Amino acid sequence: MAKKSSISEENLVIVESPAKAKTIEKFLGNNFLVKSSYGHIRDLAKKDFGIDIANNYLPNYVVSDDKKEVVRELKKLAKSVKTVWLASDEDREGEAIAWHLYDELGLTPENTKRIVFHEITKSAILNAVENPRDINIDLVNAQQARRVLDRLVGFELSPVLWKKVKPSLSAGRVQSVTVRLIVEREREIFAFNPKSSYRVTAVFNVTNADGRVSEMKAELSKRFATLEETEVFLNKCKGAQFKVSDITKKPLKKTPAAPFTTSTLQQEASRKLGFSVGQTMSVAQKLYEAGKITYMRTDSVNLADTALKMASEQITGVMGEEYLKIRKYQTKSKGAQEAHEAIRPTELNKPTVSGSQQEQKLYELIWKRTIASQMSDARLEKTTVQIKADGVSEHFVASGEVIQFDGFLKVYLQSSEHDGETEGEEDAGLLPPMNVGDQLMYEMIEARERWSQKPARYSEAALVKKLEDLGIGRPSTYAPTISTVQNRGYVVKEEREGKERAYRYLALKNDEIFSEQKTEITGAERNKLFPTDVGMVVNDFLMRYFPNIVSYDFTAKVEMQFDEISLGKIVWNESIDEFYKSFHQQVEETLETSERNTGERHLGEDPKTGKPVIVKIGRYGPMAQLGESSEDEEVEKPKFASLQRGQHLETITLEEAIRLFDLPRDLGLYEDKKVVVGIGRFGPYVRHDGKFVSLKKGVDDPLEIELDRAIVLIERKKKSR
Repeated sequence: MAKKSSISEENLVIVESPAKAKTIEKFLGNNFLVKSSYGHIRDLAKKDFGIDIANNYLPNYVVSDDKKEVVRELKKLAKSVKTVWLASDEDREGEAIAWHLYDELGLTPENTKRIVFHEITKSAILNAVENPRDINIDLVNAQQARRVLDRLVGFELSPVLWKKVKPSLSAGRVQSVTVRLIVEREREIFAFNPKSSYRVTAVFNVTNADGRVSEMKAELSKRFATLEETEVFLNKCKGAQFKVSDITKKPLKKTPAAPFTTSTLQQEASRKLGFSVGQTMSVAQKLYEAGKITYMRTDSVNLADTALKMASEQITGVMGEEYLKIRKYQTKSKGAQEAHEAIRPTELNKPTVSGSQQEQKLYELIWKRTIASQMSDARLEKTTVQIKADGVSEHFVASGEVIQFDGFLKVYLQSSEHDGETEGEEDAGLLPPMNVGDQLMYEMIEARERWSQKPARYSEAALVKKLEDLGIGRPSTYAPTISTVQNRGYVVKEEREGKERAYRYLALKNDEIFSEQKTEITGAERNKLFPTDVGMVVNDFLMRYFPNIVSYDFTAKVEMQFDEISLGKIVWNESIDEFYKSFHQQVEETLETSERNTGERHLGEDPKTGKPVIVKIGRYGPMAQLGESSEDEEVEKPKFASLQRGQHLETITLEEAIRLFDLPRDLGLYEDKKVVVGIGRFGPYVRHDGKFVSLKKGVDDPLEIELDRAIVLIERKKKSR
């Protein structure tokens, strides 16, 4: 209690989160009380958009219901202290939070100080207290412009979608463009026609000077288009004398990647740790608030001089002078904002920290990337060997790499989006010693039928990279945007089982050719983003009637305008006005003149009944319809069936749609009660004794499942209950 009375006359520090408050409190003296606002305390009112359009788009802010108690307490505390320190984050959102607090708590310039820091360390906090500044109204206006524009677009577009596509839909500015990217990629995949060719590899025996024999793998420098060409080549290789025709050695240099920005951290944590974009930001936030890393929303690759000094001491002290190479990286991303540092550990002499397993893993990734960025290049030597035979025009190629100086590779190897996905690539290792003219015996020559790769679906990490490349969104928007498109049911992130595919395999061994047909599983997807039918239909509607809203250039241009507002170069409400007048007119015209769009597609007629079969978006999602709707009560009503997972309005066939009407299926009796399988709003199910059991995704097909399997699922559900 004694502590509180001394506080009441001195200082109140307000931050966004309790975890941040706890860390900061450790660094400040007894005459500072640190409290949390728990994020934003106000938002736009729901009534009339929360914007007075006629009055220069004046926002109408109200305290959120869940923040009324927090605001009441902060008001009371603010009145009892000499100085209120607004210590929210150093970006547009943080600046807006500080401004809302200033306004709502009734603070004055005399009793208020704004402090910022990009790491929560004692030196950074004390330095911020010694160097307070005013609230930067330009940054606040940039945040207000984004919030107002997004509210106008969302509140005006959503009712259009309710009337023209399906009830309860919603639209958003950046989200709609994100959905467009995923839909366009899916249609590229629909249209893709894989072409096959034959990839030929060989295993050669290399005899060393001491008589020892080593194996060496090599690949033919060309692929054959047909089985016949492949067989001709293998026949030419029978009894052929292979020789080393050429050896080239080239020095290679590998340079470390720049320290992490928000975008590159999200990408690398996805590839190396399997984190979702939202998970990465959540874990990074905890590390930041505990004072372990610098601020996690940044598009800068810059490191402060203090960080360079720490890195230098760590590298030379642990690895030696030859591993050190100090680098200054330049930010290249489109429309980079707020000149923060890159994301780095606050103390580079700590390779690990305490915390949850996720926090430890992400911290270690950040530490390694930061240290590696200040280390020497790796020096390698790449050896390429060409192998030819008389009478054979094609040649085999073997390559290997030798690390001569590991440099930054001692600490960190950057991954790529296609790690583990590229077909047929071997790790380049060490080749046995050879000379030009050496004769080689083949152990085996194999040819496998291979197909050209379809365009890759986006992972969350790849989508973030694409958004950044297009200049859409900023560090604070990637994670919420990707979450929103999934929450709205426009995009799903899931795993898809691969399909079995037959391929031809040929092998030449002991001058004999063996040929057989083999099978492989292809097309399996893990944690990839798929558009739903609703997402595709909404995208098509917006592309037709609101092409500017889903234009990549327009969305990037708007982001640039927000940047200009943050620098005080543009008046924010004038920028909104320029967009809104024509947009509002577009909305009114579309409501009046546009047709209803449910993605309806006529597939043909049911051979049994002669009735038309169509697919479209219904009240509860994509469905098939057998028969026409009619006002006439004597006409038989149409039948409806939900589409199954993996089926699309655009690609489903007449036969597949007709099979859906076989559901619900009666599987038989269990415990003297009927077992029925069907598809409902929440997917395929088994019903027994009035209870529903979901079928296992990718395992159970409602059109194929039998009673025995259904009983297993029923019993499993009973046990779990």
